[in-house]
Amino acid sequence: MPSYTVTVATGSQWFAGTDDYVYLSLEGTEGCSERHLLDKPFYNDFERGAVDSYDVTVGEDLGEIQLIKIEKRKYWYQDDWYLKYITVKTPMGDYLEFPCYRWITDEKEIVLRDGRAKLPRDDKTQILKQHRRKELETRQKMYRWKEWHPGFPLSIDAHSHRDLPRDIQFDNEKGIDFILNYSKAMENLYINRFMHMFQSSWSDFADFERIFVRISNTISEYVMQHWKEDFMFGYQFLNGCNPVLIRRCTEIPKKLPVTMDMVECSLERNLTLEEEVKQGNIFIVDYELLDGIDANKTDPCTIQYLAAPICLLYKNLENKIVPIAIQLGQKPGPDNPIFLPSDATYDWLLAKIWVRSSDFHIHQTVTHLLRTHLVSEVFSIAMFRQLPAVHPLFKLLVPHMRFTIAINTKAREQLICECGLFDKANATGGGGHVQMVQKAMKDLTYSSLCFPEEIKAKGMDSKEDIPYYYYRDDGIKVWEAIKSFAEDVIHIYYESDEVVCEDVELQAFVKDVYVYGMRGVKASGFPKVIKTREKLAEYLTVIIFTASAQHAAVNFGQYDWCSWIPNAPPTMRRPPPTEKGTVTIEQIVETLPDRGRSCWHLGAVWALSQFQDNELFLGMYPDEHFVEKPMKEVMAKFRKSLDEIVSTITERNKNKKLPYYYLSPDRIPNSVAV
Repeated sequence: MPSYTVTVATGSQWFAGTDDYVYLSLEGTEGCSERHLLDKPFYNDFERGAVDSYDVTVGEDLGEIQLIKIEKRKYWYQDDWYLKYITVKTPMGDYLEFPCYRWITDEKEIVLRDGRAKLPRDDKTQILKQHRRKELETRQKMYRWKEWHPGFPLSIDAHSHRDLPRDIQFDNEKGIDFILNYSKAMENLYINRFMHMFQSSWSDFADFERIFVRISNTISEYVMQHWKEDFMFGYQFLNGCNPVLIRRCTEIPKKLPVTMDMVECSLERNLTLEEEVKQGNIFIVDYELLDGIDANKTDPCTIQYLAAPICLLYKNLENKIVPIAIQLGQKPGPDNPIFLPSDATYDWLLAKIWVRSSDFHIHQTVTHLLRTHLVSEVFSIAMFRQLPAVHPLFKLLVPHMRFTIAINTKAREQLICECGLFDKANATGGGGHVQMVQKAMKDLTYSSLCFPEEIKAKGMDSKEDIPYYYYRDDGIKVWEAIKSFAEDVIHIYYESDEVVCEDVELQAFVKDVYVYGMRGVKASGFPKVIKTREKLAEYLTVIIFTASAQHAAVNFGQYDWCSWIPNAPPTMRRPPPTEKGTVTIEQIVETLPDRGRSCWHLGAVWALSQFQDNELFLGMYPDEHFVEKPMKEVMAKFRKSLDEIVSTITERNKNKKLPYYYLSPDRIPNSVAV
């Protein structure tokens, strides 16, 4: 009688093992086996991290094994089991791999196909077509779209983390409890004694050091020492944690009536302002999005303020970007002066602080929340709804969707919800952040997520003109590596553009993203269909780059750049100045966040800057969804190209006072998970 050797691997997460009854049956082209009991209570099989082997004898030859069915039946209490994979050695000596990497909960059963990736056109038998269809039907019932706020990209239909499908929940929910983590951060920073001191101002700038010096590093210390200097202010637009707003100025906007007389002492080339603009030496950052946003009113004891500044910058003869004019409101007028480096020291300093505060708000809500977290959740939901586990694009994308829906759900539950943690310290809390996302949606275009295209659109693509833009330089390298990887994968599974067009699951995935994620807005430029291998490679690069590199670039530098409170104030407690010559040091300190809000802010940026336990960085794929040799070779090639980028960045950063490492692949997690 034919005998099959079956090997079962259990996950190594906490509580991954099971004591329940586990049954297995095989289904081949020539018939099905009976149900075989693999494990029962107290047999000590399927323990955490275990690999168990069994001989399964059948009455007749089953032909080519197509499916494996695993059933779990409860013994006593709910005992979820994480099944990594199953391998089968056939009577002929062939080995088949059946990847799973899923939780089996309650008294459920799952049906697995072998690990070879297949497009819909590759399935010839009815049993495989039916399995494919049933998997998607089940997933579409589990992964439902829901509108969290009008105008937002749609998100998952779940009120809390525990409502999510078990497969996408965090292994340990406590590990991503924002309230717990922020409180723990403040305790680790020895600042918890200040956390309830709302309305209590700091006495001067030096007083902020009382909550700063406990955890310090190269960059944050350098920021503390140099934050008042114009070069440091300008440098952050290139390589801080929000390096996406600066653009080359091609024309001074009418709403910023800067004259040559105002800025002449800041220009170094004996050119007029107009000539400097034409030569490409003038840059601009406009915070127009903040105009009209409601400031936080959740604390009646503290009035909070927002501004919508416009900042003009200049590339000096040392190729450094420095500010030359700041207007704190969008409408010019006598009560909205243009502040200049030649003004009184505290006038100019407060104007720069207002810009830094506005930059913090745009960074948190638009650059970070909307353009990485919410966008990646859209891709993730669409993937689960439209791509079955056997599809090569599911296998490619699933590591880059790890925990994204979970972290966003937890954020909606605790962080950005009404009365959430975001309200505690941020001037855009209490609903302002919602208004910002709604306004920012009009600028969320497909082309703006294509990294090289967006850099070029802002006029920031020339390395010769702007030599110290490391975010651009490293980002292009990582983008090209990911794109090359995507192209290699596509050429394995899609032999022509026609095959791309015929892939109904791919087209349903793309349509789901456009219709639900981008709300069917034609102006977004998101494709409704993909017709060529070239466009598919770009689309996949956008997905992977956004979830990995772009998120890393704007997330993990938050403690570095925002821990020195005056450099990134989360709120301002006095309105912007309406005249020059009146600002004092006391007024600036009274404007900056109080002790309580400073502590909550510091706890937040520290917690958000930490990697997850057992973090998986770009190119690390321990879950072997792909089993084919050509794919393993492609993944090895991808890792090699990433290693070369790491070496290049490491060499460049040697002896730098301000190293830039956020886009070094060994510091880029695969997915948005924090």
